[in-house]
Amino acid sequence: MREKNSGSALSPLPESLVLGLPVHCSNNYSGWLLSRLEAEVGTHIVTLNAEMVIQGEKNHVLANIIRQAELVVPDGAGVVLYLKFKGKSVQRCPGIELAESLLWQVSKQNPDNLVFFYGGKPGVAMKAAESWQDKVPELAIACQHGYLSPAEEKELLHTLAQLQPRLIFVGLGVPRQELWIAEHKYICPQAIWIGIGGSFDIWAGIKERAPAWFRNNSLEWLYRLYQEPWRWRRMLSLPKFAWKTLMEIKF
Repeated sequence: MREKNSGSALSPLPESLVLGLPVHCSNNYSGWLLSRLEAEVGTHIVTLNAEMVIQGEKNHVLANIIRQAELVVPDGAGVVLYLKFKGKSVQRCPGIELAESLLWQVSKQNPDNLVFFYGGKPGVAMKAAESWQDKVPELAIACQHGYLSPAEEKELLHTLAQLQPRLIFVGLGVPRQELWIAEHKYICPQAIWIGIGGSFDIWAGIKERAPAWFRNNSLEWLYRLYQEPWRWRRMLSLPKFAWKTLMEIKF
C-alpha cells in the first residue's frame, strides 16, 4: 500500500492500492471537489468497485484511465473490504450519493453553475433532470440521452464546448462511460466529470435503489441482481475479486 500526503483541497488526496489500482481516501470528497470547482480545476471521478477492478485486469486502457483519474472513490463494498483487510479504514462512497451531494451543494453555493446529464435511454435523462429541478428549482440542468448517431454525438460535443457546464454526469455504463470521459474531457477542462452508471434511472423513478438494509450490509449488488437478472454474468467478477483478495492476503 502506498499513500500520498494530503495537503490542501487542491492537492492529491491520500491514495491506497486495490489489486494495483488506486483509491483515494477522504472523509469529505464533496468538499474537496467543490474547492476544485471554485478554483476551476478539472476533475475526472471514477467510482471503483470490484467489477471494474477485474475489468481493468483485462482492459489496460480502462486501467490506465483509472490510474490517471484525479479522484477514485471506493464505490463498491468489495473495494472497502479489501482496504480494511489491508488495515486501511475507509467508508464506502457510492457514486450516486456523491453525485447527489454535489448537486445539493452546488445549488446552495453557486446555482449558476450549469449541470449536464448525458446517457440513458431516450427520455430518461430528461425525467431525471426534471426530478432534480422539482426538488431544487434553482439548478440549471441540460441533458441528452445516450443513444446517439455519430452525427448527433458530434453535435453533443459542440454543445458541451459552447455551454461549458461545470458538472457533467455521464451514464453510459462501465467501461464505456469512463472511456468516453477520458476521450472528451478536454472539451470542458474546468468541469467535474463523473460516470454514474444507472443513476439516471433511479432519479427518473424508473428503478429503485436498494433499501437501506441491503446498502448497510454490503448487499446492494444482490438487490441489483434481483432487479436485473441479466447482470448475472457480470456478477461473476465478484467471486474472482474475492479469490484474488484472499490470495493476496494469504501470501
